[in-house]
Amino acid sequence: MPYRQASRDLDQSKGCGEEEDNSTSSNHLLRHFSLSNPGEPDNTSRNTSSSSSNNTTTTTATTTTNNNNSSNSNAIRAPLSSAHLEPLSDEDSEHCLSSKHGRYSTKVPASRVDRLLQQRQLSRSRNSLQQHDKPSDSESKANGLWERGDGWLGRDTIITSNDGAANLLSEALDDGRHMASNSRQRLLVVANRLPVSATRIGDTWSLELSAGGLVSALLGVRQFETRWIGWAGVNVADEVGQVALKNALEEKRCVPVFLDEETVHQYYNGYCNNVLWPLFHYLGLPQEDRLSATRSLEDQFEAYKRANSKFADVVQSIYKEGDVIWCHDYHLMFLPKCLKDYDINMKVGWFLHTPFPSSEIYRMLPSRSELLKAVLCADLIGFHTYDYARHFVSACTRILGLEGTRSGVEDHPLGKLTRVAAFPIGIDPERFSEALSRPDVKGYIQELQQKFSGRKVMLGVDRLDTIKGIPQKLLAFEKFLDENVEWRDKVLLVQIAVPTRTDVHDYQRLTSQVHEIVGRINGRFGTLTTVPIHHLDRSLDFHRLCALYAVTDVAIVTSLRDGMNLVSYEFVACQNMKKGVLILSELAGAAQSLGAGAILVNPWNISDVAVAIKDALDMPETDREECHRHNFEHVTTHTAQVWADTFVSELNDTIVEAELRTRRIPPHLPVEEAVGKYQEARNRLLILGFNATMTTQVERRGPEQIREMKLRLHPHLQEVFGVLCKDPKTTIVILSGSERSVLDEAFGAFDLWLAAENGMFLRHTRGDWKTTMPEHLNMDWMDSVQPVFDYFRERTPRSYVEVRETSLLWNYKYADVEFGRVQARDMLQHLWTGPISNAAVDVVQGGRSVEVRPVGVSKGAAIDRILGEIVHRKRITIPIDYVLCVGHFLSKDEDIYTFFEPELPFEREHNSNGKALDGKGLIERRPGSKAGGSGEKSVVKSSVKLNSGASSTTTKASVGASKGSGVRSRSLSIGSSAEAPVHQSAGNQSKATNAKDKSISREEEFRRQEGSSVLDLKGENYFSCAVGRKRSNARYSLPHADDVVSFLKSISASYSTASAQVTTHW
Repeated sequence: MPYRQASRDLDQSKGCGEEEDNSTSSNHLLRHFSLSNPGEPDNTSRNTSSSSSNNTTTTTATTTTNNNNSSNSNAIRAPLSSAHLEPLSDEDSEHCLSSKHGRYSTKVPASRVDRLLQQRQLSRSRNSLQQHDKPSDSESKANGLWERGDGWLGRDTIITSNDGAANLLSEALDDGRHMASNSRQRLLVVANRLPVSATRIGDTWSLELSAGGLVSALLGVRQFETRWIGWAGVNVADEVGQVALKNALEEKRCVPVFLDEETVHQYYNGYCNNVLWPLFHYLGLPQEDRLSATRSLEDQFEAYKRANSKFADVVQSIYKEGDVIWCHDYHLMFLPKCLKDYDINMKVGWFLHTPFPSSEIYRMLPSRSELLKAVLCADLIGFHTYDYARHFVSACTRILGLEGTRSGVEDHPLGKLTRVAAFPIGIDPERFSEALSRPDVKGYIQELQQKFSGRKVMLGVDRLDTIKGIPQKLLAFEKFLDENVEWRDKVLLVQIAVPTRTDVHDYQRLTSQVHEIVGRINGRFGTLTTVPIHHLDRSLDFHRLCALYAVTDVAIVTSLRDGMNLVSYEFVACQNMKKGVLILSELAGAAQSLGAGAILVNPWNISDVAVAIKDALDMPETDREECHRHNFEHVTTHTAQVWADTFVSELNDTIVEAELRTRRIPPHLPVEEAVGKYQEARNRLLILGFNATMTTQVERRGPEQIREMKLRLHPHLQEVFGVLCKDPKTTIVILSGSERSVLDEAFGAFDLWLAAENGMFLRHTRGDWKTTMPEHLNMDWMDSVQPVFDYFRERTPRSYVEVRETSLLWNYKYADVEFGRVQARDMLQHLWTGPISNAAVDVVQGGRSVEVRPVGVSKGAAIDRILGEIVHRKRITIPIDYVLCVGHFLSKDEDIYTFFEPELPFEREHNSNGKALDGKGLIERRPGSKAGGSGEKSVVKSSVKLNSGASSTTTKASVGASKGSGVRSRSLSIGSSAEAPVHQSAGNQSKATNAKDKSISREEEFRRQEGSSVLDLKGENYFSCAVGRKRSNARYSLPHADDVVSFLKSISASYSTASAQVTTHW
């Protein structure tokens, strides 16, 4: 951390309090850091002053804190930032969160942008408090006090001066650092390699800082208390060596992961470098011609998972509650899953430093699904560019069939959202500006200027890798020299090619190819004294590289595919004086950040790159300054510190947002409580959905790889229904939107009730189908809507149309998701402006379907008619005191949950022309029905408006307030009716005469039951449960159909146990 000499005034920061202490002494240095929490503004004030005398540096400051906040002064609160999630209501936002992740501020801003601005302001306040200016180079040279260290990798070095003041300053800064560390969040950086290279010397270890983009970027991260976890790059088999290495790395705040040679070979050299890396850079998978190679690939993937598990073991061993775990790169795609298996409450982020390929490329990977699911266990997933993030979401959507949103991927039926966003990495520009001010670097610059005098300098700095486009760069330079004779003696290209993977044949061949091109160009355009290309097969030390950046006129980056490429950033950071030109490949991630101030080129277009070289060399000075201004502003503001701060803040806020979302998701069904209440009840009603509730998917792959799915009852439920249907106290209703034939096939062997097409058709499995449709239901619209559905079915491959008697459904769940959504929008626009513009219909949009049904057709609108018929047929005399309603219902049909809800009044609205609104539909009142009567009296008693003559085809409900157990109860009565509650279906017209003969007896039966309570339900005995839905009116939720099966098994087992006990007793 750069420090300021104490003689300088500290910046004042709003919300961080310090008061002046009148006592000053050169021998007594105190430094107090405010522990203002990043998640909550502090209402203290600060006033800072400092003074200096002669050569003695003095800083005196004390901190006072508002007494009202003293109890919270040491609390560590997770910072809040933006999360691109759906907006929260004020009710959701204005609350105090206390959880395993920390305690958050009393008022959480509802807007993502508000949270971002709040966190940015707090971050600036904190940085201004902790930041100290470094003295000028002349002061450093004179006093010998300051020397930059390795940031969080090691202690900043303070060299003792003659007067010893620096010793006192060192102690004060150590104290301040210790105090500040108590308020800093711990950041565990997990990467494949540690930022240091270890060399063993006997029983000791020598550590040297490694080179690399990630290391360079994270060197600038000083806001967090950071630990780096990774492989040390060496095999240490003996325990003595492992302990010694651990101790040596501890001083650098690093924790090693020990991998044996075989695992390293299979995991790193095999799966990472030969499979994932080429695929992510669009190079494809290795072509194998032997079966053994296929087995080797499977072994490599198993080693990959084992290695990730070892990384997780080390992380878990040092993890503390509240830590942020930041996993890096394709080497550790399985790590988020391993960590969440340890502790679901861990804050886990994953960042990819390479490109992520399009879904069409990624789907070639054999383990594609397993890796995607493992990564999705992270709370936040980051990429360098929006394109990479978009490709990842597309892969999850197309391969896993998950829902992609603007915020990320919903990878859980109950709405667990994995946030996916772009976080462009940066560098530490101060490191380069400070290097350029060093005397030795200035000497290097003068030396290079003399050597390259009279010639323009072009520079390329790359790893000698196939994706860096070095041959393309050289060929473009050759074409430029060939076409521009006047520039042959005026320009030279310095190409630094850092060797990598020298033992791999492809890289050896690339090296030979580059050397051949360089030799040809130098032989063709060189002279006795000069050559156009200076090629180095090695790396340069940092300070010499900065000097080379500073004297360069044009930097050229021709990457064929690059995650970011920080060479372009480093060049810009060193060009504040010369203001050189940057030629940048549009296929590098940096092109989306530095594109405004660079010349973008397609590296495969050699002619285009050659023209760009000439344009860069001929660019006027004013244009160069303007381009550099754009680039330099971006590099200096989007630093590594900002990158890390933004990612961690987003991760913290994602946790907050997830907890707010969880509050709006129904809790998990309390299975034991539901089973216990089931056993206690005297008369039970079970209403169960079918599709996605009790089904099992049967797939059949044809020649065109088209999946067909047939709704079939889960095989484990055959025995369950066989037991439950024998219980005389239990009535089971299967309520589904499916056709009658589907329900007949699935449930025809059981003794229960079937309600098909959203309750419009009803039958007991021992009887015939009857219709519950309201009279005068207009179905003329189907003739005009079906051609539209058929048209879009033909236009959308793998979509299909379901034609039902009361609705039409177009389903595109097997089609391409994005194309299906586009087609659905087109269909809806056409429907509303054409066939259904004046029709009394509802358009119901599912996850991947569009359904058109008449107004009023819903499960909730039909349930009272269904219940009336069931009560009549079963001659129920004992009130129903237990209701279980479970299903994966569309939002349109979730009115069934509120129908039975004891906590809500059951009301049927009426319009001015005497028609009752049943759900959303209009049901005409029968002539002669009375507006008063017993039902009306019941309404008066229960304070609920309900007309007893509302409909001839519906039951009458009344709500009574029960004080038993402190819970309101609902009672449903069957009132008088002019005819039977349901009508015969078209397929049973032959039995119309018999039904007519029985109508009188039905009327008599209903009159006898008039006023008797059919439904006497207390809140504690009502269990409504949505299956696989993240938003629902139901009380509870279950993630999958398998959970429903398990729950019904528990109920079945409880009944079997009770029956066995009764049998034993008798």
